[in-house]
Amino acid sequence: MEDRTDMKYEAGCGCHEIKSTPRDDGFRMPAEFERHHGCLMIWPERPGSWIYEAVAAQRAFSQIAAAIGESEQVYMIVSEKQLGRARQELPESVRIVVMDSDDAWARDVGPTFVVSGDEGTPYTQRQLRGVNWEFNAWGGSYDGLYADWTKDNEIARKFMEYLGCDMYDAAPFVLEGGSIHTDGEGTMLVTESCLLSKGRNPQLSKAQIEEKLKKYCNAQKIIWLPCGIYNDETNEHVDNVCAFTAPGEVVLAWTDDSGDSQYAMSKACLEVLESQTDACGRKIKIRKLPIPKNPVCITQEELAGFEFEEGEDARTAGERLAASYVNFYISNDAVIVPQFDDEYDKLAVEVLKEAFPKRKIVPIYARDIIVGGGNIHCITQQIPANCMFGAGGR
Repeated sequence: MEDRTDMKYEAGCGCHEIKSTPRDDGFRMPAEFERHHGCLMIWPERPGSWIYEAVAAQRAFSQIAAAIGESEQVYMIVSEKQLGRARQELPESVRIVVMDSDDAWARDVGPTFVVSGDEGTPYTQRQLRGVNWEFNAWGGSYDGLYADWTKDNEIARKFMEYLGCDMYDAAPFVLEGGSIHTDGEGTMLVTESCLLSKGRNPQLSKAQIEEKLKKYCNAQKIIWLPCGIYNDETNEHVDNVCAFTAPGEVVLAWTDDSGDSQYAMSKACLEVLESQTDACGRKIKIRKLPIPKNPVCITQEELAGFEFEEGEDARTAGERLAASYVNFYISNDAVIVPQFDDEYDKLAVEVLKEAFPKRKIVPIYARDIIVGGGNIHCITQQIPANCMFGAGGR
């Protein structure tokens, strides 16, 4: 069998830092529903995030990698310590990249990729570059979730060097990939609760933060939703509450239960979306995607499986987790959606079938991921199709 493990990462193997910005150079952040070359993931092992030696989480990551890998190339960052287990669990099509990390949230620590040209430019003519943001574990010394994030803060730069992809360095501006969502046509969704949190960029005003996003993602309009999902420890990332499914169309996490803690939060987001048009002047079509009918809470048995380090945010038994069906990943041919063994699992799938009529909806049981604090979108980061690598496909 062919060994699909890449050589251990070595610095300086092909990443040129560009001193301008994507906006200056005509590069933009494409929508997730545009064509991909591949997807970046990171193999889970951190004892403070993944219970009982991450066995169940690794199985879930493998299922997700297999589903995504049917239509695009999956790259899995794996530590040397975990190589044997990763090789055993992962599909042969996954490209293993040996690299150290602090945790497994590829969405937040990986690069934000940008491409040349507009949405109509053939991918064979698109150049690929990446943006490196500063990562501080969702809040740094103010309210970050672990004490040392040095390795995670190096992932984006190292992975771009691995790919041979040129880089824009936005650091020390703090941002995570899960805190932004774009339609690829100039409109970006964010939440005030996250981007204006005191642990990110407290020295910058809202207008200054917006200008950073416009420079480095080439956005023309930022829609600021007030909040995200209840009890989301990322200060309420937008990718857990609202996501573009097509130009001018979004899904919004929703509950009709006025007694639920999420009710007022989703209602406030709905009011903003209904009052806005996108960068192209379109009124936004909103599909309500239910949250699980029964709150997903961590159990005492699950809690016993953690091994928290000093300075790491601990959990408590009965704590409500930020479970949301919006936290899906759009692959070239499918939408990989989390499931929670809940009454509304099938309803969420039906809503997404309507939103993505040309893609297969792939439900995957994801409790073993949400126990770690995030979900399917949080552990994936798309690499757009481009002239260097082409488009994925099997």
